Amino acid sequence: MRFAIASVVLVALALVTRTSLPIRQWRAVTAAAAFGFLGFNSLAFLGLQLTPASDSALIVPTTIPVATALLATLIRERLTSRKMLGFAVATLGAAVVIVGGQQGGTEISTTRLFGNLLEFASAFCWAACLTISAVVLRNASILGFMTMASLLGTAMLFPLGFLEHGYRDVPTWSVQAWLAASVLGVISTVVAFLIFFWAVSRFGAGPAALVSYLTPIAALTLAFVVLGERPLPLQVVGAVVIVLGVRLAARPAARLIPASA
Repeated sequence: MRFAIASVVLVALALVTRTSLPIRQWRAVTAAAAFGFLGFNSLAFLGLQLTPASDSALIVPTTIPVATALLATLIRERLTSRKMLGFAVATLGAAVVIVGGQQGGTEISTTRLFGNLLEFASAFCWAACLTISAVVLRNASILGFMTMASLLGTAMLFPLGFLEHGYRDVPTWSVQAWLAASVLGVISTVVAFLIFFWAVSRFGAGPAALVSYLTPIAALTLAFVVLGERPLPLQVVGAVVIVLGVRLAARPAARLIPASA
């Protein structure tokens, strides 16, 4: 429902602004939708049925930047040693944030490991989506691309809804449920995706993917502001390490200025 609402809003925006869709690049847009909407969401959802949310919270945001940087080399985005060091530092910080918030260990099982593999696969799907999107956005508008990708992705995800309640519960949704779905569709999808894919278009897939490292920090901040949950000291340390790692990875390489004779 989130993506259906987002698609309606995006189509309305495209019509009002008279933005054309990248029809000529339908193969690439379809591939981006298949990886980013269908692959990422379905694999992440299945993984969460088999592994703790803490595992997913660690695997997905830390895998996406590294996987994107690797795939982006196929479209000639440079992968420097500075970026790799930044990835390592930020990943360490994310691990500290997640592990620092755990009150006790959980048993490792084959089911949990399989769930973790699905979470890794979902992260690689999102990385593939970003890489393909970076190519499409070289010649297409952000709104046009997002509108077409959202329509295709929603159509791909629609059949999966029948595996749950088959949409039978939609007519009984309360006002609060519709409001929550609308916020997810408009704010967390339309607004967030337009800003994010603007970053992909402006800076490249690899640098834009670094925002994934900020997910644990955002979760800590929202938990404190909305739920009144105070972060543990180790989590604060991890958040600082994440910021340092992202800053290191995003920092451009220094240019050598030749000395004058």
